[in-house]
Amino acid sequence: MEEYTNTEMIVREDILAKAKELAELISTSNEVQFFQKAEKQIANNDAIQTLISSIKKKQKEIVAFQSFENLKMVEKIEKEVDDLQDELDAIPIVSEFKQSQEDINYVLQLVMSVIRDTISEKITVEEGTVASGSSCSE
Repeated sequence: MEEYTNTEMIVREDILAKAKELAELISTSNEVQFFQKAEKQIANNDAIQTLISSIKKKQKEIVAFQSFENLKMVEKIEKEVDDLQDELDAIPIVSEFKQSQEDINYVLQLVMSVIRDTISEKITVEEGTVASGSSCSE
């Protein structure tokens, strides 16, 4: 088992604490709040749930017909799935839900980019050297 010094443990705890703080900030963002609201509306909408169930059922049928190598039926059912998906996507709350997923993903990617870029300014990873010119013995 690896052993860490007290200083290393404190630094790791600080990093984890900041990560949790950042996660809390993101989870209370407008994007996440809208996502959660839309998710509840979708879950409680019988028409949407029926469409989702139909799509899942058709997808299982596709797998079954693929196993029998019945490509004609696979193509027919894929068209039916596409039509059901178009119908589902035409419902405003569904398209707004998908947009909110993309928005949250964008925020998460942006956060990761900022972290990566900030670290990259301090450390030259490819060369394994510290960009500020300090040595590991400091």
